[in-house]
Amino acid sequence: MSVFGGVDDVVRRFDDQDYLLDEGTATALYLAVELGRPLLLEGEPGVGKTTAAKALAAAVGTELIRLQCYEGLAASEALYDWNYQRQLLAIRLAETRGESLSEADLYTEEFLLERPVLRCVRHRGPTAPVLLIDEIDRADDEFEALLLEFLGEFSVTIPELGTLTAVRPPIVVLTSNRSRDLHDALRRRCLYHWIDYPGRDRAVAILRRTVPAANLALVESAADFVASVRRLDLDKAPGIAETIDWVSALVALGVGDLVHPGAVATLTALAKTPDDRTTIRAEYEEYRA
Repeated sequence: MSVFGGVDDVVRRFDDQDYLLDEGTATALYLAVELGRPLLLEGEPGVGKTTAAKALAAAVGTELIRLQCYEGLAASEALYDWNYQRQLLAIRLAETRGESLSEADLYTEEFLLERPVLRCVRHRGPTAPVLLIDEIDRADDEFEALLLEFLGEFSVTIPELGTLTAVRPPIVVLTSNRSRDLHDALRRRCLYHWIDYPGRDRAVAILRRTVPAANLALVESAADFVASVRRLDLDKAPGIAETIDWVSALVALGVGDLVHPGAVATLTALAKTPDDRTTIRAEYEEYRA
């Protein structure tokens, strides 16, 4: 049974979650769900990759399970672990009764701790969950290898228990900011889509939706200014998330247009480094001139 009625249905349901999809992203999401394949979303920071996964879970009406990646992430934090304290307690209780426990007694499902991946595999709800593996490029190369079995077969092998396979394969979305290259083995297991910065019309529509208190002229000029800023040599170009923050800051200060004297103080919402702040400030002064 299909989750979505087509690409247009994906767009409509995301719109209900205040996420305005472009056709390319909507198609990628539809195919990932329809074909039961993990989806790798790449793009610059702040273009809405993580929010897309959250909106997908809401649109489907299912649970979102998030695995935030970072350097040094281990299998015990992502796949599964054993409850060593509970095992120790069981050993002590057995000793007080004059009993002994074998290793097989201690490594059972009773002592198993579910981490995000195993939690998806053992999910028993009526609808498959959405697993968000966020910023996979921040994890080590070795961690990618740990995911290959799951991404290919939606299963996890636990040496003491065997292989556990998902009854309802989860909808898996991986995101990457391309801070490093991902291995081909991981890419082969996923559908792929690059999320670009939104064009002017969609950027304006997004801002109108997310910052309704902003007037149309302010939204349009802000979208144009941010587009010009992205062409500069910046450490971190502002994404749609930063643009929303900026317009929200302008509205909060009662600034109705970009030539207002109070607008310059809000540029910190766009800049993430001191050098970028200087560069954006110079661009703004030229804009006002």
